[in-house]
Amino acid sequence: MLVIALAGFVQQANGQQMKIGVFDLDLMVQAMPGYRAVDSSLQIYERDSLSAEYEFYNTEYKRLDSTYSADSAASKAKSVLDLIKQQRQQVAMNIIYWQQIAQNKIEQKRAIMAQPLYEKVANAYKKVLDTRKYTLILKPNTFELGSNIENIFPYVARELKIELPAELGGGQPLDDDEPVKKPAPKTTPKK
Repeated sequence: MLVIALAGFVQQANGQQMKIGVFDLDLMVQAMPGYRAVDSSLQIYERDSLSAEYEFYNTEYKRLDSTYSADSAASKAKSVLDLIKQQRQQVAMNIIYWQQIAQNKIEQKRAIMAQPLYEKVANAYKKVLDTRKYTLILKPNTFELGSNIENIFPYVARELKIELPAELGGGQPLDDDEPVKKPAPKTTPKK
């Protein structure tokens, strides 16, 4: 709110019209046709690779725990027991924080797989910004309704030549899409 108030003050001081738009790169990438393939691949990665890794940690923890118990009963050297205990603790930490670890791995994989889509959207976004000359860009849900804010999603979608979902503003006419008004037909004055 402070940024908007400050921007309004600057606008009044300069006597210029402030042009505010709303856009989110991540939402636009998710609207791209190729994103479904990324999402499907991530689900397979999560189901096959990450679940196998989690199962490995559980099995390894059980193995290290039984090894530690057996070596303790056999009175093995303290250095050997400490090493096994340390390894067991490391595996236990992976199990405890597995949700966070898995989420990080998924996000890293998503970033790699969706990189070409991000590049396309970023290039189209830059073209729209260069053409439309916005003063300030906000993310969705960061402004009050009724504000004079322009939705940039349809312009970027047009640049990408994709159909935009309705929740991002698809199907709505754009400012520069309004039909050109034809001049009224000339009439001859009646005598």
